[in-house]
Amino acid sequence: MQEQYRTVARAGVHESEINRSRFLCSLAPAATEEEAQDFVARVRKEHPTASHNCFAYVIGADASVQKASDDGEPGGTAGVPMLQMLMRREMRYVVAVVTRYYGGVKLGAGGLIRAYGGVVGEALDALGTLTRQRFRLATIHVDHQRAGKLENDLRATGRDVREVRYAEAVTIEIGLPDGDVEAFTAWLADTTSGTATLELGGEAYGDATV
Repeated sequence: MQEQYRTVARAGVHESEINRSRFLCSLAPAATEEEAQDFVARVRKEHPTASHNCFAYVIGADASVQKASDDGEPGGTAGVPMLQMLMRREMRYVVAVVTRYYGGVKLGAGGLIRAYGGVVGEALDALGTLTRQRFRLATIHVDHQRAGKLENDLRATGRDVREVRYAEAVTIEIGLPDGDVEAFTAWLADTTSGTATLELGGEAYGDATV
């Protein structure tokens, strides 16, 4: 798995005008290829009279799914530069649709490539990006007497406390960077006088702490 990846902070639209043509870049996070395709379909429905609705998306932390479409523009002048911009910025789980309303001035192949790639870059700058970090899911089992203080200590030290459940014992689910597991295990033993246990689970991604 990738240690980290970047994605768009929120969905939104950024507009540029180039030689009288309007370029609207709609960006959104997409967890699956189906979500990306649904977003493309929605944007096309919103702009049925546009000259073109070109798209590119990257799904997977390792960019395992990459798709692009020129939607009638000359081959390689729209979808590919959009995809290249997403990849250059190391964007993942993201979909971009650039809607063009033709303004009567031809841009030529080079102009189109710069326009479609450029408006995606501008949209990423305008909407912002997030870094997502790989971490290990872990469950702490601790007695009721120590649970409250332990939870406070975890939050005070900036740990990613995901869920707390009270039953006969208390379970606290956290996210740990892989490199912290050994040091955290020692800290937990020291903090709880060896009474708490740590159970390591699978891996996932969460917002990276700055």
